[in-house]
Amino acid sequence: MLDLIQAHISRSIKTKEAVLHGDLTQVEKAGELIARAMQNGHKLLIAGNGGSAGDAQHIATEFTIRYKAQNVRPGLPALALTTDSSALTACGNDFGFDRIFARQIEALGQKDDVFLAISTSGDSENLMQANRMAAEKGLQVILLTGETGGRIRSEQSHLLSACILIPTKETARIQECHIMIGQILCAIVEKLLFNFD
Repeated sequence: MLDLIQAHISRSIKTKEAVLHGDLTQVEKAGELIARAMQNGHKLLIAGNGGSAGDAQHIATEFTIRYKAQNVRPGLPALALTTDSSALTACGNDFGFDRIFARQIEALGQKDDVFLAISTSGDSENLMQANRMAAEKGLQVILLTGETGGRIRSEQSHLLSACILIPTKETARIQECHIMIGQILCAIVEKLLFNFD
């Protein structure tokens, strides 16, 4: 059993090292896009499925409440589109599961907001529809995904303002890095807007 535990930790460390030594310019660009939007009175909308839905909530909370306890700042406008069970089930029932995020972006998204789509595979149809709606409404779109970026990267690269790839196929390792990147994005925004370290 110790071998299993050590193997998981080792793969986690190796994945984060690959991220560390990879191209971080897309992370920097994404953070700057979010900071600029918030500085100009716009908001961050976030969505994902399954574990990525939980990550969307976690990341949104880092912005709206606070990231580091010692940093005193106003709440920042971020909203997870994964939390309203009435909206999700009504849309799923009336328009289909593939529309659950696009419909909310249609209702809540405004020009120059930012949409962060989180998908370990990059193949989620409901995120693809959300990206199209976001682009149609003039939102900047950021993709946080796994190794290849899947269909979203291959078919919607023209819609993406930034694309952050985690260089592995292992879902658990991708998810671990996604929450790390989400926290880094918040740290970038706090640095740019409030000069916090």
